[in-house]
Amino acid sequence: MAKDKQQAHTPMMQQFLRIKAEHPDTLLFYRMGDFYELFYDDATRAARLLDITLTTRGQSAGEPIPMAGVPVHAYENYLARLLRLGESVAICEQIGDPATSKGPVERKVVRIVTPGTLTDEALLEERRSNLLVALAEDKGLYGLAALELSSGRFTLLEVEGRDGLLAELERLRPAELLVDESLTLPPALDEQAGLSRRPPWHFDPESCERLLCRQFGTQDLAGFGCQHLGQAVRAAGALLQYVADTQRSALPHIQGIQVELREDGIIIDAASRRNLEIEFNLHGGTEHTLAWVLDSTVCAMGSRLLRRWLNRPLRDRATLNARYDALDELIQTRALDPLRDTLRGLADMERILARIALGSARPRDLTGLRDALGRLPAIAQLLEGLAAPRLRTLLQEMGEQPETLALLQRAVIEQPPVLIRDGGVIAPGFDAQLDELRNLSRNADQFLIDLEQREREATGIDKLKVAYNRVHGYYIEISKSHTERVPAHYIRRQTLKGVERYIVPELKAFEDKVLSARERALAREKALYEQLLQDLGREVPTLQRCAAALAEFDVLAALAERALALDYARPELVDKPGLRIEEGRHPVVERVLTGPFIPNDLNLDNRRRMLMITGPNMGGKSTYMRQVALITLLAHVGSFVPARRAVMGPVDRIYTRIGASDDLAGGRSTFMVEMTETANILNNATRESLILLDEIGRGTSTFDGLSLAWAAAAHLAEHVGAFTLFATHYFELTALPDHYAGVVNAHLDAVEHGEDIVFMHAVKQGPANQSYGLQVARLAGVPERVIRAARHKLQQLEQEAANQSSQPDQLALFSTPLDPAVEYLDRLEPDELSPRQALDALYEMKKLR
Repeated sequence: MAKDKQQAHTPMMQQFLRIKAEHPDTLLFYRMGDFYELFYDDATRAARLLDITLTTRGQSAGEPIPMAGVPVHAYENYLARLLRLGESVAICEQIGDPATSKGPVERKVVRIVTPGTLTDEALLEERRSNLLVALAEDKGLYGLAALELSSGRFTLLEVEGRDGLLAELERLRPAELLVDESLTLPPALDEQAGLSRRPPWHFDPESCERLLCRQFGTQDLAGFGCQHLGQAVRAAGALLQYVADTQRSALPHIQGIQVELREDGIIIDAASRRNLEIEFNLHGGTEHTLAWVLDSTVCAMGSRLLRRWLNRPLRDRATLNARYDALDELIQTRALDPLRDTLRGLADMERILARIALGSARPRDLTGLRDALGRLPAIAQLLEGLAAPRLRTLLQEMGEQPETLALLQRAVIEQPPVLIRDGGVIAPGFDAQLDELRNLSRNADQFLIDLEQREREATGIDKLKVAYNRVHGYYIEISKSHTERVPAHYIRRQTLKGVERYIVPELKAFEDKVLSARERALAREKALYEQLLQDLGREVPTLQRCAAALAEFDVLAALAERALALDYARPELVDKPGLRIEEGRHPVVERVLTGPFIPNDLNLDNRRRMLMITGPNMGGKSTYMRQVALITLLAHVGSFVPARRAVMGPVDRIYTRIGASDDLAGGRSTFMVEMTETANILNNATRESLILLDEIGRGTSTFDGLSLAWAAAAHLAEHVGAFTLFATHYFELTALPDHYAGVVNAHLDAVEHGEDIVFMHAVKQGPANQSYGLQVARLAGVPERVIRAARHKLQQLEQEAANQSSQPDQLALFSTPLDPAVEYLDRLEPDELSPRQALDALYEMKKLR
């Protein structure tokens, strides 16, 4: 707005417009007394988003001022709704004194609340991490930095290619994503919720490194192992700059940065993560997911940590075996239930410590911290005799924090008010000056009674009276008939008809104290509270390690409880390639079934690398395949698994291609989505990968789909060699074991009963003998007339196929195996053969004939 136009506004509107100009894209909550007001376009937008009244406030520059407001005492509810809608809000407070201000009270923005920078308890989901993520890119190498401001957890990593980027963003699920405004994003991210584009100079490499070193108090980043991760450092620096801009305060709880190497974990791409329904089901909900089954944690910190473990299964066997040992010992001792009872309802120390560091902790945060620290000796006693190395390490990291506990016990009353605003938080006996001020304001009446009695006795005037009024303050009143008996040290304050009023030094001193005692007590209490937060802030790094240990105790105890309650077994991690599962079960399906779950075995090794699975729809193929992936994932989380026994060789990636869906926004059909996901698997899988493929090729014509399915399976068997479960309705694929080593047939059994079908859900060796499609259609409620017509058409098609195959010049596509010599010839690349190799190939073909 031009300066001359701004001058036409009232002084208050000039102030608002000046502050608003600094935050053009952010809703401005402008403090006016007991309300946060919004004006002009902000008011119109907020009224629509929050469904609150849009009104007007007088005029400014000759026009009515659109206005909407929310009460200060309830603003968090409105703020949470705006943040869920992806809005950011600048909080503008009154910082001047209304009593001494000339014109509008001085105001300034004290913080900017964005979806990724939440720390307030009321705005956060207690069992989910709220991540701010920044992204930098150069030549297809992406750097990612993720910060959970509410706990101080700061991580970074680098990935190559857009598929890797999308996989990590699916894992992290950021509440807000910061990107260079000049960066071209993959189409899938253009509509990312909470997307915020930042100026390119925020990603300057040198500036970012300086900013990080200043935050951590180091000369370089070598100590964090990230000095060579240029793109990740750029992302981390831009993220830290954004947080500093929005919080308007120091960030002492961000003590360091942790590098995540992608190869340290089992890689799961975005589509596979969604298909496995680890934390969210296919409809976006949280029911009937792996986390839904496993999360029996008893505190919020533990729940968030469990979800991080589930979303990043590890390959390091030492870490996993240490977790198994801890679960074993918790299960075998009597410490499990008492430990969970002690942890139950534990305050969210991680988030409390962040608010302490940011200076925004409330009194009940401190009592929550005090209660948590008070439980540490009991936890230490419960686990004192246990020998599992991980439990011993966690006990050391937890400590007992006696000094901090003693400070909180001395400083804060048992049940403080919600806010420090009105005082009554600091405990009696903590500060002598505060106690004196409180006593003055509370015991003023008794002081006056005592003074009056003493002065009557000293002067001999029975009618002497000590009183108070707002104009003259405290005074001693004596009737004029006794003025000759007034002591010399009395100072006349006021003369009235029939009485004289006096003041004495003791009363004057008391007056000076008591009239401002309440205000001074409140000011003193606020100063003590701020000092208490500063004192606690120096202990934040130690307390953060304690909180992390408590969270891990909760996760280990929850996994131990699940293992006991659900009959899970300890996995065995071995060097020999393969997956062997005895009586494996799907962890989610078995929890929702009303009847018993039918367990199944799996045996994959160097001689059996691909299982070609056939059988009817609803027979359990997808359940069987998913349970293998979930059992593998759980083993690499450090959990016991739903099986009688599970032996795991090395696994580096889990891929799934299950189900069909359109990507309408991206302009991709169901078949295009299927082929894109299949291509990702074929291009990136290794011999140590676990692959689940369900119904490849069904999105196109029969012969196209069959050809693609055959070629994909052949490529996996011959060139990739990954451990693969390949479910199909193309019966022709059951001929693959005749052509490729390591491929075996299996099927899900079913039994016909009249015209109905009974699914046995048991995996057996060999191919299925039919698909039972018509029987499944009847179960789904397809009208009987349609079923009869379909059966008639099926018989007709089968007869035509039989007639064609009986003709000598008609060869079925896959029903008769191709000549081995012809197949061998098809696989040869003549341009890549030396003369000697070509001769050897000719002899090999002669053998095959």
